[in-house]
Amino acid sequence: MHRPAALAALDNDPFTGADVVPTRLGDALIARITQAIHDGRLKPGDALPSEARLAASFGVSKPIAREAIRQLAAMGVVNIQQGKVTRVQALDAGPLDRFFRFAVRGRKTGLTEAVELRRILEPPIAAHSAERRSSADVERLDFILARMEAALGDVPRWIEADLDFHEAVAASSGNRLLDFQIRGLRPVIREVMEIFNSREARTSADWAKTYRRHVLVVDAIRAGDAQAATIAMNKHFEAAEAAIAELATLREGDHDHNDRTGP
Repeated sequence: MHRPAALAALDNDPFTGADVVPTRLGDALIARITQAIHDGRLKPGDALPSEARLAASFGVSKPIAREAIRQLAAMGVVNIQQGKVTRVQALDAGPLDRFFRFAVRGRKTGLTEAVELRRILEPPIAAHSAERRSSADVERLDFILARMEAALGDVPRWIEADLDFHEAVAASSGNRLLDFQIRGLRPVIREVMEIFNSREARTSADWAKTYRRHVLVVDAIRAGDAQAATIAMNKHFEAAEAAIAELATLREGDHDHNDRTGP
């Protein structure tokens, strides 16, 4: 017996039988879609069913399905493009990036707090990296060190390499959430680095000492010495922390003054 096309399509629906109760429908719909992703029924690159099909699958209205998709897009779970199907995307640090930029600019002490956050996170991240890094991770860190050495005295190139360095350490920690956290902080870290490097001219000896601190971190990670990696990263922050915090505070004070007095 021939079945209607609409019913036949539901046979391949990853959400068949997933009707949700009429309370907090949007949250329940989001939970079911994300569960389908976690279970592998939907993979990065897969097209998400249309709003109409989602509504039919879950027994909700199209506006609820539409809002759920928008929230998933804000979370970075799906990618919405005008005129194209909505697709599942691999998780990235985009939502954290936007959140940290908003949070830092929303407080006059935001940059100083960002420095403190990095100081709390990165030494134990380096320790995890020492315990879990692969040979490919070490090769990547060595490559970034070579970029940093070539960029000594060249502030824009140095900042890009330095940002990549800290992200590579986090990536080699074996903890995806720590990896996302450091990548999400990239725009904030960039701003702090720009402030730090905008101070009075640094001598070649200053640059060499900064580079050497990064080398010591990688040496400890290469050796698999978690304690040495923690110490090396702590010393890296200790050397720059006071100057960064002072400059960030001055910058934030200028912003606060401008907010009160106008341009």
